[in-house]
Amino acid sequence: MSKIAASESELRLERLIPSPPELLFALWTEPDQLARWWAPQGYEALVHTLDPTPGGCWRISLRGADNRLVSMSGAYRIVDPPHRLAFTWAWEDENGAPGPETEVIVNFASTPGGTRLTLLHQRFASKQARDRHDAGWSSSFDRMARIAG
Repeated sequence: MSKIAASESELRLERLIPSPPELLFALWTEPDQLARWWAPQGYEALVHTLDPTPGGCWRISLRGADNRLVSMSGAYRIVDPPHRLAFTWAWEDENGAPGPETEVIVNFASTPGGTRLTLLHQRFASKQARDRHDAGWSSSFDRMARIAG
């Protein structure tokens, strides 16, 4: 995985995955497929809502080994199969209220050898928040690459 220079408020990751864009796009937009890889190592993803249409909502919980749940949700802004996804992201508090919103943009570029997957996650409130997402996305991408490969 490549990390492209980013500011404290954004994270950029890039990875070449030996699968076509259509397969990777399905891994991001089909609930059963997304649940297989979305969570970082040590967590399980529970997909509650996934409506990958412009304006459609999504909501996912992560269950840790201790059975504690943390949830996140957002709305899709761009859905351009199999090239691009853009959606908002907000962690929810214990009452289900969303916190500060960030934005995720994912590009799926066909290239010799598969797909160049590029993720931009931006509008982080702090470098620490960005770094936590870096660890989570990197672990999740490892899981996705194993499934797709």
